[in-house]
Amino acid sequence: MFRYLTAGESHGPALVGILDGLPAHVRIDAERVDATLALRQGGYGRGARMKIESDRVEFLAGVRGGETLGSTVAVIVRNRDFENNRTLMDPMTGSGPALTNPRPGHADYAGALKYRQRDLRNVLERASARETAMRVCLGAICAQFLEELGVTTRSYVSRIGSVAAPELDAWDEQDVERSYVRCPHPETERAMIAAIDAAKAAGDTLGGSFVVRVDGVPAGIGSNRQPNQRLDGVLAGALMGMQTVKAVEIGAGSDVARLPGSQAHDIFAYDASAGARGKVVRPSNRAGGIEGGMSNGEAIVVRVSVKPIPTLMKAAPSVNLHSGSAAPATIVRSDVCVVPAAAIVGEAMVRLALTGPMLEKFGGDSLAETLDNLRRSVAAAGDLFS
Repeated sequence: MFRYLTAGESHGPALVGILDGLPAHVRIDAERVDATLALRQGGYGRGARMKIESDRVEFLAGVRGGETLGSTVAVIVRNRDFENNRTLMDPMTGSGPALTNPRPGHADYAGALKYRQRDLRNVLERASARETAMRVCLGAICAQFLEELGVTTRSYVSRIGSVAAPELDAWDEQDVERSYVRCPHPETERAMIAAIDAAKAAGDTLGGSFVVRVDGVPAGIGSNRQPNQRLDGVLAGALMGMQTVKAVEIGAGSDVARLPGSQAHDIFAYDASAGARGKVVRPSNRAGGIEGGMSNGEAIVVRVSVKPIPTLMKAAPSVNLHSGSAAPATIVRSDVCVVPAAAIVGEAMVRLALTGPMLEKFGGDSLAETLDNLRRSVAAAGDLFS
């Protein structure tokens, strides 16, 4: 069984991650992991902390000579900002004035009640999106395993605030990487940057949407046997587990609610040019690559909507939980817009979510065994109706 765990506080000593269940002999390129971590730190609208941190992965267990051993992989990403906050956040001696004013939209208030914390710092440190650096790290490791199986992911930002890009069925990844907001449409990129600048000047924040596309997933990943095995549910649950995410759509998403059945589904056809019997093709992909809780062989396409960051430089109205009086919400160092970074985190979550079902389908204690099982499965599926 594949699983992962993360630990660590935003301004604590480090973030720690565990990957359990990867097969042996997966080649790991640490520089690629670091490059993905750097992408999470980029994007127009990020805050000052990105100038402090320079995330680097350190492997503690489960890897030797650049290859997984088949045992549990353990990694660490150190927080450079811990030295500036040691008095507050040292695990044994940390203390300081309590934060008492919850931010609307953040975990502060609900977490204080759940964990019976009078100091909101004991909630917000773990709730902070800084934790996603470790998810990106673990997802970048999983990406290197998935690529061995022919599975790749990519993403782009489709909306920031009220500025939306045209619908894109395909896009050049280099155009995404060149963009300050990870949007491959230049005119939209300029409008997005202007919207972020306006929000910053007003002491406000902006949310938006991003799209993740997965290519190479064979048909039959996931299951219709039990609700928790459905691939669309697995992916949606993983993405909803991101801070600030409020909606996940697969394929045409909410648009299918206004379409008749004759226009909502992807018809089957034969490509007569492919062999004696032809090849089954789908002229459209409104299902987003998933039908009946299982991958259908088409590209998996997911759209994710992200709310604005709750920390506003022009503080929202709140209360002081200790004095029982009205007070402005706590202000901590934050970003104006995290949608470009969220797209990187979203790719990581998709990679982590897919690794488990792929291993459930193909298994293997070593990469060679997994690949053998994959080849046999694909060959058997190809012969099914011959």
